[in-house]
Amino acid sequence: MAHEPHQSARGATARQLNKVGRTRIRVGFILMLAFLLVIAGRLVMVQGLDVGNLAQAAEKQRTVVQTLPAVRGKIIDAKGKVLAESIIRYNITVSQVNMADYTTYKHRNVDPETGISSIEEYTKDDGLQQVADVLGLDVADVKKSATGKKNFDYITQDVSPQVEKKVAELGVPGIYSEAITKRVYPMGSVGGPIVGFVDNEGKPLAGIEQTMNDKLTGTDGSRTYQAGKNGIIIPTAPVRTEPAVDGQTIQLTIDQDIQYYAQQAAQQQKEQYSAEWASISVIEVSTGKVVALADSDSYDPNDVAASDPANIGSRTVSSVVEPGSTNKIVTASALLQEGLATPGSKFLVPPSLNIGGQNFSDSFEHGTEKRTLSGIIADSMNTGTVMAGSRLSLEQNYNYMRKFGIGAKTGIALPGESPGILADWRTWDGRQKYTVLFGQGVAQTPLQTTMIFQTIANDGVRLKPQIVESVADANGKVETVPQAPGTEVISPKTAQGARDMLEGVVTMTDYKVVNIPGYRTGGKTGTSEAPADNGVGFDGYTSSFIGMAPMDDPKYVVGITVQRPKGSIYGVTQGYTFNQVMGQVLRSYDVPPSTTPPVKLPKFYK
Repeated sequence: MAHEPHQSARGATARQLNKVGRTRIRVGFILMLAFLLVIAGRLVMVQGLDVGNLAQAAEKQRTVVQTLPAVRGKIIDAKGKVLAESIIRYNITVSQVNMADYTTYKHRNVDPETGISSIEEYTKDDGLQQVADVLGLDVADVKKSATGKKNFDYITQDVSPQVEKKVAELGVPGIYSEAITKRVYPMGSVGGPIVGFVDNEGKPLAGIEQTMNDKLTGTDGSRTYQAGKNGIIIPTAPVRTEPAVDGQTIQLTIDQDIQYYAQQAAQQQKEQYSAEWASISVIEVSTGKVVALADSDSYDPNDVAASDPANIGSRTVSSVVEPGSTNKIVTASALLQEGLATPGSKFLVPPSLNIGGQNFSDSFEHGTEKRTLSGIIADSMNTGTVMAGSRLSLEQNYNYMRKFGIGAKTGIALPGESPGILADWRTWDGRQKYTVLFGQGVAQTPLQTTMIFQTIANDGVRLKPQIVESVADANGKVETVPQAPGTEVISPKTAQGARDMLEGVVTMTDYKVVNIPGYRTGGKTGTSEAPADNGVGFDGYTSSFIGMAPMDDPKYVVGITVQRPKGSIYGVTQGYTFNQVMGQVLRSYDVPPSTTPPVKLPKFYK
């Protein structure tokens, strides 16, 4: 009797169930195999086809780029003395993460007397105490800096290379250093307003530091390496270094010795007359090179915070004052150049002059006098200057002032230069059209006025004042700054006539205080009213003297300006100071003494 196949609860036979089971196993195996193939394919793609991207990503995470700062270029004087330079200093740093990785460490010590080395074990606290001792810090502060989860922090900043070396020789794990540059000014306040300074971030804020920043600033380099999670360099990984290119060296035309001497003289003038400020400039006639540009109260770029902000810039190029009678030589030169007068031209000068409804008088009492143009300039007569200058048209007068550089920047390579104030001749009122003839109603910087005299001393050719001599790159290649082309303002003949009149100021008057033994000298005094700071009226005077020497072949011009001296204006003189500064310049540069007698022009005519 045949047996019926056993049935399940659902009515399926065992054979049927086995068949279904085998099918499911087969399907499952296929699905598992497909999954494994997908995983394997992904692994192949990641490890085979995409290995570059992963490797690059991993390398990028490990890569550290360290900046190698370029050293800022030096500023030196005409003789190579350093006025500004950057020195290497160090910050002592710590990796708190690395410090946490050890409690003790071993360090090789060498006996300085025997040279015998030994390896000793120190605790972390021992190491931090040694660091504190070298740095002169409280060990508690050092421990505080070294404790935490930072990879980088400072223990102290701005230490000398000698101190950094001592710290490095301790070999304390986790203690590192970083090199920085610090700007220093070895000559202190000598030429401070000229040199300028940089702030703590290295940003130039004044002087040559600012105007020549593109040359002084070098190009930073870099060091690229790989480091582990703890910040330590992986020794087997390559290191790529791009060296820094240091800044260029700027050589000035300034003579540090003359600059110091002129600054002392300017300070003496300020203090002697309780003045607001004083300035002295020294210009080489044939080149326009600035030998000295001195201001009283010159600041020290090493400690700018200790200085009055008003003293930061050079007043010689930024302060605007009425030049007064020094500008009478401009009027006289224009008359000579236009053929409207000669040094001997005759003028019947009254005690006071009424012209165009305006009254003018002189600083001294006199009757009606028969004066030559030379005599008018020698005794600085406003009356005579207006009489003579009125032969010029207003436009002619204006054009000559412009030719002499009035109303325009000189172009000296210093920040904050003022162009001065020269209104268009068409706007001159009934009085100003006369006062500009003797240096009022017009305003100039002390440097602009000095450059007028440079023009006359240089046979009528006006030069741009030059304060940068050369630029040298990090390899020592020197590029000399070319002299800017000059502008002929007046003819050599006119310039000689003007110089003769300037010499007459010294030889024909009581102003014999200007006296440098062995040298012929000439120059012009100037006195004008100083406008009040609030713009209403005047509250003092500006006193000046601009001179040149030797008159037979002028080499240098010295300009002196004193702002708001106290007391009687008639007691203020810059003659003695001119003697001191010009005498020092002539001696320093071995200028031969004069070999011809002074020119003597008549003050009066019969």
